[in-house]
Amino acid sequence: MSPSQQELNGLEQLRFGFEQKPAGIIALTGMIVEEMEHGSVRFRIEPNETMTNPLGTVHGGIAATLLDSVASCAVHSALPAGSTYATTQLNVHFTRAIQPDGTPITGVGTVIHMGRSTATATGTLTDPEGRIVAHGSVTCAIRS
Repeated sequence: MSPSQQELNGLEQLRFGFEQKPAGIIALTGMIVEEMEHGSVRFRIEPNETMTNPLGTVHGGIAATLLDSVASCAVHSALPAGSTYATTQLNVHFTRAIQPDGTPITGVGTVIHMGRSTATATGTLTDPEGRIVAHGSVTCAIRS
């Protein structure tokens, strides 16, 4: 018998969810979970030609999706049992084009503020050389 979502804290919910059946966005983007801890997560994608824009580089929406995923899941990982959240604001700054050549892009999300009704987190996307390709933040509404 699986535990009730209400009984699990946010980090336990994330781990359980990724073990059972990951969200569709994970399959759509090929996102790989590398680390999940209380208040921080690290995911990776390997961009390919299915993710391109008309210019031939990776569409900004892919980077924004990875950024939203890591920052929002960082918030999720810090929730107490019985709470839910929703992203209410996403800010993204693109700093470098991503090529669709399979070179991994790693996203790290970290909680900055965890209140009773709102939380904020930052996210940074880097290439294997450590160069920032995008960074930003989320604000999440929290419901108990």
